[in-house]
Amino acid sequence: MADELRIKQGSLVAAALAGAWRSETPALSFSEEELELVAPLLNVSGAGALAWWKFRHTPLVDCEAARGFRQSYRLQTLRAAAREAELGSLFALLEASGVEAVLVKGWAAGRAYAEQGLRPPGDIDLYVRPGREHQRALEVLSSPEGGNFWVDLHEGCGDLGGDLEEFYGRARVFEVCGARVRVPCEEDHLRLLCFHLLRHGAWRPLWLCDVAAALESRAERFDWRRFLGKSRRETNWVLSTLGLARRLLGACVEGTPAAGAAGSLPRWLAHAVLARWASPYATEQSPHKHRAPMRKYLRRPRGLVRDLRNRWPGPVEATVAARGRFDALPRWPYQLAHSFARAARFLAGTSDAPLSLTRQEVRAEDV
Repeated sequence: MADELRIKQGSLVAAALAGAWRSETPALSFSEEELELVAPLLNVSGAGALAWWKFRHTPLVDCEAARGFRQSYRLQTLRAAAREAELGSLFALLEASGVEAVLVKGWAAGRAYAEQGLRPPGDIDLYVRPGREHQRALEVLSSPEGGNFWVDLHEGCGDLGGDLEEFYGRARVFEVCGARVRVPCEEDHLRLLCFHLLRHGAWRPLWLCDVAAALESRAERFDWRRFLGKSRRETNWVLSTLGLARRLLGACVEGTPAAGAAGSLPRWLAHAVLARWASPYATEQSPHKHRAPMRKYLRRPRGLVRDLRNRWPGPVEATVAARGRFDALPRWPYQLAHSFARAARFLAGTSDAPLSLTRQEVRAEDV
Protein backbone atom coordinates (compact mmCIF):
# COMPACT_ATOMS: atom_id res chain seq x y z
CA MET A 1 0.00 0.00 0.00
CA ALA A 2 1.36 3.41 -0.99
CA ASP A 3 2.30 5.70 1.88
CA GLU A 4 -0.19 8.32 0.71
CA LEU A 5 -3.08 5.87 0.89
CA ARG A 6 -2.00 4.62 4.32
CA ILE A 7 -1.82 8.16 5.64
CA LYS A 8 -5.26 8.90 4.20
CA GLN A 9 -6.75 5.85 5.92
CA GLY A 10 -4.99 6.72 9.15
CA SER A 11 -6.37 10.25 8.90
CA LEU A 12 -9.90 8.85 8.67
CA VAL A 13 -9.25 6.79 11.82
CA ALA A 14 -8.05 9.95 13.55
CA ALA A 15 -11.10 11.91 12.44
CA ALA A 16 -13.43 9.15 13.67
CA LEU A 17 -11.81 9.19 17.13
CA ALA A 18 -11.16 12.90 17.60
CA GLY A 19 -12.68 13.91 20.94
CA ALA A 20 -14.45 10.56 21.27
CA TRP A 21 -13.45 10.21 24.94
CA ARG A 22 -15.51 13.29 25.94
CA SER A 23 -19.07 13.42 27.23
CA GLU A 24 -19.94 15.78 24.36
CA THR A 25 -18.14 14.75 21.20
CA PRO A 26 -17.29 17.23 18.42
CA ALA A 27 -19.23 17.30 15.17
CA LEU A 28 -17.77 15.45 12.21
CA SER A 29 -18.29 15.07 8.50
CA PHE A 30 -18.12 11.46 7.35
CA SER A 31 -19.60 9.56 4.45
CA GLU A 32 -20.93 6.04 4.83
CA GLU A 33 -18.27 4.82 2.38
CA GLU A 34 -15.50 6.34 4.51
CA LEU A 35 -16.94 4.79 7.65
CA GLU A 36 -17.19 1.37 6.05
CA LEU A 37 -13.55 1.73 4.95
CA VAL A 38 -12.18 2.39 8.43
CA ALA A 39 -14.63 0.31 10.48
CA PRO A 40 -12.41 -2.80 10.47
CA LEU A 41 -9.44 -0.69 11.60
CA LEU A 42 -11.42 0.83 14.45
CA ASN A 43 -12.80 -2.50 15.60
CA VAL A 44 -9.54 -4.45 15.49
CA SER A 45 -7.70 -1.71 17.38
CA GLY A 46 -10.18 -1.80 20.27
CA ALA A 47 -11.78 1.54 19.36
CA GLY A 48 -15.18 0.26 18.22
CA ALA A 49 -17.02 1.45 21.34
CA LEU A 50 -15.39 4.88 21.04
CA ALA A 51 -16.54 5.04 17.42
CA TRP A 52 -20.10 4.29 18.54
CA TRP A 53 -19.91 7.09 21.09
CA LYS A 54 -18.77 9.44 18.34
CA PHE A 55 -21.31 8.41 15.69
CA ARG A 56 -24.33 7.64 17.86
CA HIS A 57 -25.99 11.04 17.22
CA THR A 58 -25.12 11.31 13.52
CA PRO A 59 -27.08 10.35 10.38
CA LEU A 60 -24.81 7.29 10.09
CA VAL A 61 -26.12 5.74 13.30
CA ASP A 62 -28.14 3.06 11.47
CA CYS A 63 -25.53 1.99 8.92
CA GLU A 64 -23.99 -1.47 9.20
CA ALA A 65 -20.64 -0.22 10.53
CA ALA A 66 -22.29 1.81 13.29
CA ARG A 67 -24.38 -1.17 14.35
CA GLY A 68 -21.17 -3.12 14.78
CA PHE A 69 -19.76 -0.30 16.91
CA ARG A 70 -22.88 -0.40 19.08
CA GLN A 71 -22.34 -4.09 19.75
CA SER A 72 -18.76 -3.35 20.81
CA TYR A 73 -20.02 -0.64 23.14
CA ARG A 74 -22.57 -2.96 24.75
CA LEU A 75 -20.04 -5.75 25.19
CA GLN A 76 -17.39 -3.45 26.65
CA THR A 77 -19.88 -1.91 29.07
CA LEU A 78 -20.60 -5.39 30.43
CA ARG A 79 -16.89 -6.23 30.53
CA ALA A 80 -16.13 -3.00 32.39
CA ALA A 81 -18.56 -3.96 35.15
CA ALA A 82 -17.06 -7.44 35.32
CA ARG A 83 -13.56 -5.98 35.45
CA GLU A 84 -14.40 -3.88 38.52
CA ALA A 85 -15.56 -7.02 40.32
CA GLU A 86 -12.32 -8.75 39.30
CA LEU A 87 -10.23 -5.85 40.55
CA GLY A 88 -12.03 -5.89 43.88
CA SER A 89 -11.34 -9.59 44.36
CA LEU A 90 -7.73 -9.38 43.14
CA PHE A 91 -6.73 -6.40 45.27
CA ALA A 92 -8.38 -7.94 48.33
CA LEU A 93 -6.27 -11.06 47.80
CA LEU A 94 -3.08 -9.06 47.32
CA GLU A 95 -3.68 -6.86 50.34
CA ALA A 96 -4.39 -9.88 52.53
CA SER A 97 -0.94 -11.17 51.50
CA GLY A 98 0.79 -7.90 52.32
CA VAL A 99 1.18 -6.75 48.70
CA GLU A 100 0.56 -3.08 47.86
CA ALA A 101 0.08 -3.20 44.11
CA VAL A 102 -0.43 -0.20 41.82
CA LEU A 103 -2.78 -0.59 38.85
CA VAL A 104 -1.74 1.11 35.58
CA LYS A 105 -3.30 1.56 32.13
CA GLY A 106 -6.51 -0.43 31.48
CA TRP A 107 -9.14 0.41 34.10
CA ALA A 108 -6.98 3.25 35.44
CA ALA A 109 -6.84 4.85 31.99
CA GLY A 110 -10.55 4.23 31.39
CA ARG A 111 -11.45 6.42 34.39
CA ALA A 112 -10.65 9.47 32.24
CA TYR A 113 -13.26 8.56 29.60
CA ALA A 114 -16.89 9.66 29.61
CA GLU A 115 -17.79 6.05 30.46
CA GLN A 116 -15.62 3.13 31.56
CA GLY A 117 -17.12 0.96 28.84
CA LEU A 118 -15.62 3.13 26.10
CA ARG A 119 -12.21 1.58 26.67
CA PRO A 120 -11.59 -2.18 26.47
CA PRO A 121 -10.14 -3.35 29.80
CA GLY A 122 -7.41 -5.62 28.42
CA ASP A 123 -5.18 -7.36 30.94
CA ILE A 124 -4.48 -6.14 34.47
CA ASP A 125 -1.13 -4.34 34.64
CA LEU A 126 0.30 -4.19 38.15
CA TYR A 127 3.42 -2.60 39.58
CA VAL A 128 4.70 -4.08 42.84
CA ARG A 129 7.76 -3.45 44.98
CA PRO A 130 10.71 -5.67 44.04
CA GLY A 131 11.90 -8.44 46.29
CA ARG A 132 9.59 -9.84 48.93
CA GLU A 133 6.38 -8.18 47.71
CA HIS A 134 7.04 -9.29 44.15
CA GLN A 135 7.53 -12.86 45.35
CA ARG A 136 4.35 -12.72 47.40
CA ALA A 137 2.44 -11.37 44.39
CA LEU A 138 3.70 -14.27 42.28
CA GLU A 139 2.52 -16.69 44.93
CA VAL A 140 -0.93 -15.08 45.01
CA LEU A 141 -1.23 -15.22 41.23
CA SER A 142 -0.15 -18.88 41.24
CA SER A 143 -2.74 -19.86 43.84
CA PRO A 144 -6.15 -21.33 42.93
CA GLU A 145 -7.82 -18.03 43.88
CA GLY A 146 -5.40 -15.83 41.93
CA GLY A 147 -4.80 -18.05 38.93
CA ASN A 148 -7.96 -16.92 37.15
CA PHE A 149 -6.87 -13.29 36.84
CA TRP A 150 -5.20 -12.10 33.64
CA VAL A 151 -2.31 -10.14 35.18
CA ASP A 152 0.86 -8.60 33.77
CA LEU A 153 3.08 -8.20 36.83
CA HIS A 154 5.89 -5.60 36.80
CA GLU A 155 8.63 -5.46 39.42
CA GLY A 156 9.29 -1.84 40.39
CA CYS A 157 7.82 1.12 38.53
CA GLY A 158 9.09 0.43 35.04
CA ASP A 159 10.03 3.27 32.73
CA LEU A 160 9.04 5.94 35.22
CA GLY A 161 12.21 5.49 37.23
CA GLY A 162 12.78 7.75 40.20
CA ASP A 163 12.26 6.89 43.84
CA LEU A 164 9.93 3.91 44.22
CA GLU A 165 8.60 4.95 47.63
CA GLU A 166 7.81 8.44 46.34
CA PHE A 167 5.91 6.82 43.48
CA TYR A 168 3.88 4.81 46.01
CA GLY A 169 3.42 7.85 48.21
CA ARG A 170 1.91 9.84 45.34
CA ALA A 171 -0.46 7.03 44.28
CA ARG A 172 -4.21 7.57 44.64
CA VAL A 173 -6.49 5.03 46.31
CA PHE A 174 -10.03 4.24 45.15
CA GLU A 175 -12.58 1.87 46.62
CA VAL A 176 -13.64 -0.67 44.02
CA CYS A 177 -16.13 -3.34 45.04
CA GLY A 178 -15.06 -3.06 48.65
CA ALA A 179 -11.30 -3.20 47.99
CA ARG A 180 -8.62 -0.51 48.00
CA VAL A 181 -7.24 -0.08 44.47
CA ARG A 182 -4.13 2.06 43.97
CA VAL A 183 -3.42 3.90 40.74
CA PRO A 184 -0.54 6.29 39.99
CA CYS A 185 -0.97 10.00 40.53
CA GLU A 186 -2.11 11.91 37.44
CA GLU A 187 1.39 13.10 36.52
CA ASP A 188 2.99 9.66 36.80
CA HIS A 189 0.19 7.93 34.92
CA LEU A 190 0.12 10.37 32.01
CA ARG A 191 3.88 10.10 31.75
CA LEU A 192 3.64 6.31 31.76
CA LEU A 193 0.95 6.36 29.04
CA CYS A 194 3.21 8.52 26.86
CA PHE A 195 6.19 6.19 27.30
CA HIS A 196 4.11 3.09 26.59
CA LEU A 197 2.73 4.57 23.36
CA LEU A 198 6.15 5.63 22.07
CA ARG A 199 7.96 2.40 22.92
CA HIS A 200 5.38 0.48 20.87
CA GLY A 201 5.53 2.81 17.90
CA ALA A 202 2.07 4.31 18.57
CA TRP A 203 0.52 1.65 16.34
CA ARG A 204 -2.74 1.45 18.32
CA PRO A 205 -4.85 4.66 18.17
CA LEU A 206 -6.51 3.77 21.48
CA TRP A 207 -3.24 4.56 23.26
CA LEU A 208 -3.26 8.15 22.00
CA CYS A 209 -6.90 8.44 23.10
CA ASP A 210 -5.71 7.36 26.57
CA VAL A 211 -3.18 10.19 26.54
CA ALA A 212 -5.72 12.73 25.33
CA ALA A 213 -8.35 11.69 27.88
CA ALA A 214 -5.85 11.76 30.76
CA LEU A 215 -4.59 15.17 29.66
CA GLU A 216 -8.04 16.74 29.47
CA SER A 217 -9.28 15.23 32.73
CA ARG A 218 -6.29 16.37 34.82
CA ALA A 219 -6.88 18.36 37.98
CA GLU A 220 -6.10 22.07 38.25
CA ARG A 221 -3.24 21.28 40.61
CA PHE A 222 -1.54 19.08 37.99
CA ASP A 223 2.23 19.35 38.55
CA TRP A 224 3.74 19.95 35.12
CA ARG A 225 7.28 19.92 36.49
CA ARG A 226 6.81 16.40 37.82
CA PHE A 227 5.22 15.24 34.58
CA LEU A 228 7.94 16.70 32.35
CA GLY A 229 10.72 15.19 34.46
CA LYS A 230 14.35 16.18 34.76
CA SER A 231 15.66 14.71 31.51
CA ARG A 232 15.47 17.01 28.49
CA ARG A 233 15.23 14.00 26.23
CA GLU A 234 12.24 12.53 28.06
CA THR A 235 10.64 15.96 28.26
CA ASN A 236 10.87 16.02 24.48
CA TRP A 237 9.22 12.60 24.35
CA VAL A 238 6.22 13.41 26.51
CA LEU A 239 5.63 16.84 24.96
CA SER A 240 5.83 15.31 21.50
CA THR A 241 3.21 12.76 22.54
CA LEU A 242 0.88 15.49 23.79
CA GLY A 243 1.52 17.35 20.57
CA LEU A 244 0.46 14.26 18.62
CA ALA A 245 -2.73 14.07 20.68
CA ARG A 246 -3.46 17.66 19.72
CA ARG A 247 -2.52 17.28 16.05
CA LEU A 248 -4.29 13.97 15.35
CA LEU A 249 -7.16 13.84 17.85
CA GLY A 250 -7.86 17.47 18.69
CA ALA A 251 -6.87 17.19 22.37
CA CYS A 252 -6.92 20.50 24.19
CA VAL A 253 -3.40 21.67 25.06
CA GLU A 254 -4.02 25.41 25.31
CA GLY A 255 -2.40 26.93 28.36
CA THR A 256 -0.06 23.96 28.86
CA PRO A 257 3.64 23.43 28.08
CA ALA A 258 2.49 21.19 25.21
CA ALA A 259 0.96 24.09 23.28
CA GLY A 260 4.28 24.90 21.64
CA ALA A 261 5.08 21.27 20.94
CA ALA A 262 1.81 20.82 19.07
CA GLY A 263 2.83 23.51 16.62
CA SER A 264 6.40 22.35 16.15
CA LEU A 265 6.02 18.59 15.68
CA PRO A 266 8.28 17.23 12.94
CA ARG A 267 6.19 16.44 9.88
CA TRP A 268 7.40 12.84 9.70
CA LEU A 269 6.09 12.01 13.17
CA ALA A 270 2.38 12.54 12.51
CA HIS A 271 2.69 10.83 9.12
CA ALA A 272 4.45 7.82 10.64
CA VAL A 273 1.73 7.37 13.25
CA LEU A 274 -1.11 7.78 10.74
CA ALA A 275 0.51 5.20 8.47
CA ARG A 276 0.63 2.74 11.38
CA TRP A 277 -3.04 3.37 12.12
CA ALA A 278 -3.86 2.12 8.62
CA SER A 279 -2.85 -1.39 9.76
CA PRO A 280 -3.35 -1.64 13.54
CA TYR A 281 -3.12 -5.42 13.53
CA ALA A 282 -1.04 -7.13 16.19
CA THR A 283 0.12 -9.65 13.59
CA GLU A 284 1.82 -6.83 11.71
CA GLN A 285 3.77 -5.61 14.72
CA SER A 286 6.99 -6.93 16.20
CA PRO A 287 7.54 -9.70 17.10
CA HIS A 288 4.38 -11.22 15.59
CA LYS A 289 5.36 -10.27 12.03
CA HIS A 290 8.72 -12.03 12.33
CA ARG A 291 8.57 -15.15 10.21
CA ALA A 292 10.95 -17.13 12.44
CA PRO A 293 13.45 -16.66 15.28
CA MET A 294 16.82 -15.41 14.06
CA ARG A 295 18.49 -18.58 15.38
CA LYS A 296 16.67 -20.56 12.71
CA TYR A 297 18.50 -18.64 9.98
CA LEU A 298 21.86 -19.73 11.38
CA ARG A 299 20.94 -23.22 10.21
CA ARG A 300 18.80 -22.37 7.17
CA PRO A 301 19.43 -18.85 5.81
CA ARG A 302 16.66 -19.05 3.23
CA GLY A 303 14.21 -16.21 3.77
CA LEU A 304 16.61 -14.19 5.92
CA VAL A 305 16.61 -11.08 3.74
CA ARG A 306 12.84 -10.94 3.61
CA ASP A 307 12.56 -11.36 7.36
CA LEU A 308 15.16 -8.66 7.98
CA ARG A 309 12.78 -6.25 6.26
CA ASN A 310 10.07 -7.31 8.71
CA ARG A 311 12.45 -6.59 11.58
CA TRP A 312 13.37 -3.09 10.44
CA PRO A 313 12.14 -0.88 13.31
CA GLY A 314 9.67 1.94 12.83
CA PRO A 315 10.90 5.50 13.31
CA VAL A 316 9.02 6.14 16.55
CA GLU A 317 10.12 3.11 18.55
CA ALA A 318 13.64 3.33 17.10
CA THR A 319 13.98 6.92 18.31
CA VAL A 320 13.04 5.93 21.86
CA ALA A 321 15.13 2.74 21.91
CA ALA A 322 18.18 4.71 20.73
CA ARG A 323 17.47 7.49 23.27
CA GLY A 324 17.03 10.04 20.48
CA ARG A 325 14.91 13.17 20.21
CA PHE A 326 11.81 13.79 18.13
CA ASP A 327 12.99 16.47 15.74
CA ALA A 328 13.23 17.12 12.00
CA LEU A 329 16.42 15.10 11.49
CA PRO A 330 16.28 11.82 9.52
CA ARG A 331 15.31 8.73 11.50
CA TRP A 332 17.49 6.15 9.76
CA PRO A 333 20.47 6.62 12.14
CA TYR A 334 18.21 5.71 15.07
CA GLN A 335 16.74 2.80 13.17
CA LEU A 336 20.23 1.52 12.38
CA ALA A 337 21.33 1.98 15.99
CA HIS A 338 18.30 0.06 17.23
CA SER A 339 18.94 -2.75 14.74
CA PHE A 340 22.62 -2.98 15.69
CA ALA A 341 21.70 -3.09 19.38
CA ARG A 342 19.34 -6.00 18.77
CA ALA A 343 21.96 -7.76 16.65
CA ALA A 344 24.52 -7.33 19.44
CA ARG A 345 22.13 -8.83 21.97
CA PHE A 346 21.46 -11.75 19.65
CA LEU A 347 25.16 -12.40 19.05
CA ALA A 348 25.77 -12.20 22.80
CA GLY A 349 23.37 -15.10 23.18
CA THR A 350 20.45 -13.24 24.73
CA SER A 351 16.85 -13.27 23.55
CA ASP A 352 16.14 -11.79 20.13
CA ALA A 353 12.84 -10.39 21.41
CA PRO A 354 12.32 -6.65 20.88
CA LEU A 355 13.96 -4.25 23.28
CA SER A 356 11.82 -2.81 26.06
CA LEU A 357 8.90 -5.21 25.61
CA THR A 358 7.62 -7.34 28.46
CA ARG A 359 6.08 -10.79 28.09
CA GLN A 360 2.50 -9.54 28.09
CA GLU A 361 3.14 -6.35 26.12
CA VAL A 362 3.84 -8.29 22.92
CA ARG A 363 0.50 -10.09 23.04
CA ALA A 364 -2.16 -9.28 20.51
CA GLU A 365 -4.66 -8.51 23.25
CA ASP A 366 -2.53 -5.91 25.05
CA VAL A 367 -4.46 -2.64 25.28
